[in-house]
Amino acid sequence: MAIILAWFLPQGTEILPLKSITDVGIGLIFFFYGLKLSPAEFKLGLLNYKVHLIVQLTTFVIFPILGLLFIPFFEAGKSSDIWVALFFFTTLPSTVSSSIVMVSLAKGNLPTAIFNASLSGLIGIFATPIWLSFFLSKSANFEFLDVLIKLGWQIVLPLTLGLIFQKFLGDFARRHSRKLGYLDKGTIILIVYSSFSTSFTSGIFTTVDLGDLMKMFLCVFLLFFIVYFGLGFTCNLLGLKTEDKITVQFCGTKKSLVHGSVMVKVIFGNSANTGLLLLPIMLFHSLQLLLIAYFAEKYRKRNIATEV
Repeated sequence: MAIILAWFLPQGTEILPLKSITDVGIGLIFFFYGLKLSPAEFKLGLLNYKVHLIVQLTTFVIFPILGLLFIPFFEAGKSSDIWVALFFFTTLPSTVSSSIVMVSLAKGNLPTAIFNASLSGLIGIFATPIWLSFFLSKSANFEFLDVLIKLGWQIVLPLTLGLIFQKFLGDFARRHSRKLGYLDKGTIILIVYSSFSTSFTSGIFTTVDLGDLMKMFLCVFLLFFIVYFGLGFTCNLLGLKTEDKITVQFCGTKKSLVHGSVMVKVIFGNSANTGLLLLPIMLFHSLQLLLIAYFAEKYRKRNIATEV
């Protein structure tokens, strides 16, 4: 809906101070994220080190490496805007809420899922710009030190304040987690709208080759299935319990639209290609929800008694 509105009414970015609104929204998202982190649940999932290693290595090492393997698919190689968008998506952290919900539905290891999803969000603040710095450091739109400073002000500081005030406001934030989720969704919608408005106004999509766009869609689909079934094979090889396998597959395949939207604004600002950069993560976000929901239902119906 936000993309359609941006197509027909891109002037909205000039009417409202969307940059200031989204900047405040980003700060509040991570402030409440810090408030909602439950120390008890975090500690409960801490000791399952095999699962943690697999999930975090997949999220921040395997995914980006697979993204690098797709460079030959694009005629312009690393200079292709489509490939940059695809690679940006592969460097993002896992989701929090949907990972936990799906693991719970499938009767997986919930404490471990909570730990991994939370840890992934924290690691991603630094891992994503580090990966991007190898390929975009020479770009006028990317200066690593500047990006770290922006991340510090807009993400790390609010997150730290949330952790500090958790003692006083943590229970309140967790009780009203669903209502606070509207802030996340509202901020994402505004970021998507402003990003695509800028892209449509600048005509960036008219310069994109349709063949490359189709390749991007294919790569996104391939990535999900390669990672999902690859993680399943790895878990079977290591002899992990079904509950842990569920957590690995569900947390290890996820990529966060919230972090993707935030990172686009913080790292790339209002550059013309921000809408294009959001395309792979928006596509993957929809794909992962549909497919993981299907696999979660299959796991839920398994005969748990035979596994004991």
